[in-house]
Formats: sequence, structure tokens, C-alpha cells
Amino acid sequence: MHDIDDLERRGVPGVFVASDTFTDAAAIQAEGLGLDVAGVFVAHPIQDRTDDEMATLADDAIEALLAALTGS
Repeated sequence: MHDIDDLERRGVPGVFVASDTFTDAAAIQAEGLGLDVAGVFVAHPIQDRTDDEMATLADDAIEALLAALTGS
């Protein structure tokens, strides 16, 4: 959260990516810190996935990431 906020304050667009288990935690942390940052959530868990599975997660998330970055 702090990294994305720092980038945004410097004029560098950013979007955080987290697994969907952390949706509530991300919202609570952003609210508590007074941040308004864009985020995209992917299927949990991610740590034990193969390279091919990670590539699929990325492919599935790219449209949401682009939309969050461009505001469209």
C-alpha cells in the first residue's frame, strides 16, 4: 500500500496486485492509512503455483490491471 501510494504521489501510476484472500485486509489498511489506491485481486493461493499457472493468472488479470491504470 505504501509503495503504490508513494508512486502515485510522485506521478507514477500504480496498481497493487494481491490474492483475493486479502480483499478485506487491503480495504481496511487503505482506509486506515487514508489511501485511495487501485488494486487488482487474483485467485488465492499463489505461492505454490507453477510458472504456467502464474502466467494464466497474469493473463486473466491484465485487462483489470490496464483498466485500473488507465481509469477506463
